[in-house]
Amino acid sequence: MSAFDRYLHALLLRAADEARQDGSPTTDAHHLLLALAADPAPEAAAAVRRLLADAGLDRDGVRAALDREFTHSLHAVGISPEAHRLPRPTPGVEASRLGASAKLALERSFATARKKDQSAAHLLLGILRAEVGTVPRALALSGVDREQLIAGATELTAHQ
Repeated sequence: MSAFDRYLHALLLRAADEARQDGSPTTDAHHLLLALAADPAPEAAAAVRRLLADAGLDRDGVRAALDREFTHSLHAVGISPEAHRLPRPTPGVEASRLGASAKLALERSFATARKKDQSAAHLLLGILRAEVGTVPRALALSGVDREQLIAGATELTAHQ
């Protein structure tokens, strides 16, 4: 198993834990983004964490953006979270499976470089290049320039 394979495995476990904390039966792209933003690996993702943090997307920033997107989505269907005391998610106990958005993010990241050249920046690119879904909506609602993040992650891949 390569160093990147070990890194990816650990990241997927962190993302699955984020999904369980959300009470989600699937690990989706936004869980991968949360895991990347909170990645404790000192070397493997330090530049990615810095890029995200510079955009206001440390782990708490990503969570706030996702919460904002959730509230916005509820308002779109006529539900006011302020008027209804919605319960917090109940953490799941089962291992979550990869959801469609996470699978697509991984496919996009794997398409950007050969396996031996893969890095955390490639994973971030796979997440950010989604045109629709929770992550692009959350970033847009938070005023984050997704294209600028993509450019920064692309630059990181060029220096690896």
